[in-house]
Amino acid sequence: MKIAYLINQYPAVSHSFIRREILALERQGHDVLRVSIRGGNEGPRSQEDQDEAQRTHVVLQRGAKGLGLAFLRVLAISPAKMMRALTLVWKLGRRAERPLPVHFVYLAEACLIFLLLKDESVAHLHAHFGTNSAEVAMLVHTLGGPPWSFTAHGPEEFDKANFIGLPEKIRRATFVVAISSFGRSQLYRQVTYDQWKKIEIVRCGLESAFYEHNTDTRPTKTTRLVCVGRLCEQKGQLLLLEAARRLVDRGLEFELILAGDGDMRAELERTIERFQLQSVVKITGWITSDQVRDQILESRALILPSFAEGLPVVLMEAMALRRPVISTFVAGIPELVEQGQHGWLVPAGDVNHLAEAMRQCLECSQEQIEMMGQKARAKVTKLHDIDEEAQRLAELFQSFRPGRLSG
Repeated sequence: MKIAYLINQYPAVSHSFIRREILALERQGHDVLRVSIRGGNEGPRSQEDQDEAQRTHVVLQRGAKGLGLAFLRVLAISPAKMMRALTLVWKLGRRAERPLPVHFVYLAEACLIFLLLKDESVAHLHAHFGTNSAEVAMLVHTLGGPPWSFTAHGPEEFDKANFIGLPEKIRRATFVVAISSFGRSQLYRQVTYDQWKKIEIVRCGLESAFYEHNTDTRPTKTTRLVCVGRLCEQKGQLLLLEAARRLVDRGLEFELILAGDGDMRAELERTIERFQLQSVVKITGWITSDQVRDQILESRALILPSFAEGLPVVLMEAMALRRPVISTFVAGIPELVEQGQHGWLVPAGDVNHLAEAMRQCLECSQEQIEMMGQKARAKVTKLHDIDEEAQRLAELFQSFRPGRLSG
């Protein structure tokens, strides 16, 4: 079966889970066409991402002329379907997050992708994220393209559901994927009960090569904690620095690595200086997937004090590498991490509980760290095997048809 994947930005450092899903589908014999609207330009690329970049069609590389010609060509081929697409653009764009002209650009992108999928004889189009990539996929189908679906990750889709037309996208999709039970519940909220049957759970996953590695993954006697993720308000790094300051004031010795980059880096650097944490906290900037793995292996535990999430893949990666985690009771995280079994869960936004969890992690015995790490690996490898999840997704591609969902 030939499947097209549509992503706003691919490949990207933060989208390794999409690459894993695509490669797993190909291992199972499916032909996957990669389509990226903007192309990947976020941070350094691993060799795997460099290889993916060579295989990816980038829509905006065609320029305004290419988009305009595609629009005119589709208009000539099917004026009636173009009118339906224009009506849908008007409906979505009137009260959207982005100005109406942007949605007409999405339609031009959809025209170009429609022609590409037609030439490639694609049987199904799947988008990742319920934002603009899902809108473009929906427009491709409206123009006469193949059945389509999308994976919603959160929290952005859930925070601004009406402004991105999420209910309309769910109603028009062949099926919709949630990555956790929590995510599915948030999609249920957007549509009537008769639409719930098209919302399925397919988890993000890890390939066995990620954790079945020659490197010894047993925790070492280190006091290093690592936080991996975009430096942004929803990840809670400012609260993490406040908790770190409290531990330093109590005389605890440890190292905290913030692995990532983002809009809040300057503010975080000023806070580190104000709290006099320069000898304790280090910001790495963007690093490759292999470097993320190395940072996790060099740590005692992964810490992610998020205020909002979907279900972070980096938690899965740390658990697969036998590292306990410190995180929050938000979104799908409690479905994966159990308090006291795989690490520590704290209320989001609570600096006192966060600092206490960090203290317990730093002061508990090596035997306890190893025990939690072993349980964490067993849990994540059971629930998040990428080949099993890709097989589930492939079955959905093959079995769901619009006619089955109309009743």
